[in-house]
Amino acid sequence: MSKRTRTGTLAALVVAGLAAGAALTAAPAGAAPKAPAPKFLSATELPPHPSSAWTAAPVADGVPEEMQYRFGDALLAYDSRYRTFRTELDTGAQQLNVVVGDNAKAKALATRLDKEVKRCVTRMDADPEIEADYKSYGSLPVEEGARVHGFATRASWGAMDIHLVSVGRDGGTVTVVQWGQMGDFTDAPVKAFKKTTTTAVNKLY
Repeated sequence: MSKRTRTGTLAALVVAGLAAGAALTAAPAGAAPKAPAPKFLSATELPPHPSSAWTAAPVADGVPEEMQYRFGDALLAYDSRYRTFRTELDTGAQQLNVVVGDNAKAKALATRLDKEVKRCVTRMDADPEIEADYKSYGSLPVEEGARVHGFATRASWGAMDIHLVSVGRDGGTVTVVQWGQMGDFTDAPVKAFKKTTTTAVNKLY
């Protein structure tokens, strides 16, 4: 066999091998493409802090500890990721994205999470060391909808905290945004938080 023939044969084998590899890794005909991961808020999309800039941590898998306490086992069966935000002055926020996939199940989850916020406030208020008050800030007309909640806590040792929580949905994905700092209802940036919630739901996909 001549050198030219050997070279041509080797080239043909390489091409054939590449084609076979492509066939093995290609998606089956008719298979649905993998859905993109839902996006998260950036630090600049949080309610502006009067004297300190927000910083954003990397996105992490799972459910943050604060939301585990607030929502109990409602989130255990789902694929969840979250991002934590902080300022230098004890103001914090988090966003949790829960991919349910099924629209009906996602709607049911969002409804349950809205109820769990109120239940959490009731549980805290039952503690003799804590007084907790709840306020509903209504719904937002974004994608499949969102609801905004607020609650303030006062501890027997003097600590006062204000929290805003929203639950929104886009198709089969639910997003939860929570914000908190020291203070009471008069310190809650409700208008800015509603804007943040609208951005969070719109930004998912």
